[in-house]
Amino acid sequence: MPAVWDAPSDWSGFDLVVVRSTWDYAERRDAFLAWAESLPEVWNAAPVLRWSTDKELYLSDLERAGVPVVPTRFLPPGTGFGPPGGPFVVKPAVSAGGRRSGRFAPEEAGAAAKLVEAIHAAGGTAMVQPYLGPAELIGELGLVYLEGSYSHAVRRSVPLPALDGPGTTLYLAESVTAAQPSAAALELAGRTLAAVPFGPLLYARVDLVNGPGGAPLVLELELAEPSLYLSADTGATERFAAAIERAAAASQRRRISADNGPTTRQ
Repeated sequence: MPAVWDAPSDWSGFDLVVVRSTWDYAERRDAFLAWAESLPEVWNAAPVLRWSTDKELYLSDLERAGVPVVPTRFLPPGTGFGPPGGPFVVKPAVSAGGRRSGRFAPEEAGAAAKLVEAIHAAGGTAMVQPYLGPAELIGELGLVYLEGSYSHAVRRSVPLPALDGPGTTLYLAESVTAAQPSAAALELAGRTLAAVPFGPLLYARVDLVNGPGGAPLVLELELAEPSLYLSADTGATERFAAAIERAAAASQRRRISADNGPTTRQ
């Protein structure tokens, strides 16, 4: 049954909670994580949610593991902003739906600095990435995995706001079509998931863009309530439902075993 994460509910009565659409967590991350960590069992697991809801944490870890990610500079509060030489993107390290994100040309450094200041004023870390313009024309490639196995992929075009202001809606409008990933994209997505320092995962979405040389780079790794675009592939909804059923059954068995306690033989 569906339930709202911050509404009164007897969460102890659920064998399993699957996080699916808590897109307001970015503005209340501490409360969201405290709720997740209070649950008897949640998927993806609470440590995964904590790690993957902070882009500074997971992108830095992936880069240290040798995964090619979009070059990113993180600016914690108190850090000065210096614009890159080319077009660039500014967004919070803790964000969802493209909110408070914007793209800028080098001559728009003043407006970008104001966005960085606003992110800092809210207590957040800002991140600066090169603007890979063709990504809006070609689209990001989102590869969806269920229980660690590839399920399907989509091509997403999500135009970021320009100088007239970053998005403040729940999520930015996007165009989505089914896609067939290349061998290189599948290899990189697999490497990315293998580098996750927690597991197993019930679901994951790996977002890739092409770098300047054409090779894929990891833009984001979505492990905490991503859109899975189940309608883009025949059978994806059934595969996800079956995965949840297996996770719930395993959770129920663990709870029954814990309630019965250890057994001894005479």
